[in-house]
Formats: sequence, structure tokens, C-alpha cells
Amino acid sequence: QVQLVESGGGLVQAGGSLKLSCATSGRTFSRYVLGWFRQAPGKGREFVSTISWSGSSTYYADSVKGRFTISRDDAANTVYLQMNSLKPEDTAVYYCAAGRTYYSSNYYSGENEYTAWGQGTQVTVSS
Repeated sequence: QVQLVESGGGLVQAGGSLKLSCATSGRTFSRYVLGWFRQAPGKGREFVSTISWSGSSTYYADSVKGRFTISRDDAANTVYLQMNSLKPEDTAVYYCAAGRTYYSSNYYSGENEYTAWGQGTQVTVSS
């Protein structure tokens, strides 16, 4: 099983940027789809972005498309989420997740596809 630890959260003003990191350890990092989810206070967890094992395929929620960028560095066993033009509605706890795959271009947008989760990092965007 892969273990995940997020970092990089914090407080930022609207319009600002943050870059989240998720360091992984355990099983072979490269054969996992990686994703980011978030949970705002009083709401359920929602999909943000995902990247395939090969890094060739990415997918974003409509709410973050054009503002957030997901990437992965297999040498560093780390996945990143660059967040630009942040809005107060982006305030949430952000979680990274990993799901095993046998296909290099696969990606997952559903929670149930992921089997390992980090503990989360808080992102707060002030207006």
C-alpha cells in the first residue's frame, strides 16, 4: 500500500497562488493514478484533479479548470497541485489520493477508484 503526505497548504488572499505537494512512499509510485480532492466545511468531499500513471493524461473539475495544474515527478515520488487565481470558494481541506492501475493513460475522477488517502492540508482563501 502507498502512503501519502500532503503539504503546502496555508492562508492566501483571493487572486493568490499556492502549490500543494503530496509525497508518497511504499509501493511503486509509477503505477498509480494520483488525484486531488477537497472538502469544504459542511460539504462532502469533491473531485479536483487527476493525473495518469504516465503523466500524459490529466482531468480537472470545471470549477478549477484553467486555474489549477496537476503534475507528478516520479523521481521524487511526488504529485503537485499548482493553484492560481484562488477564490474564497476554494477554501477547503485538500486531500491527495492514489489508485492502482494497469493502464498508463488511465485516470480516475471518482472517490471509489482510490485506495490510499493522505491526511489532508488546509487551504484558506480570504476575500
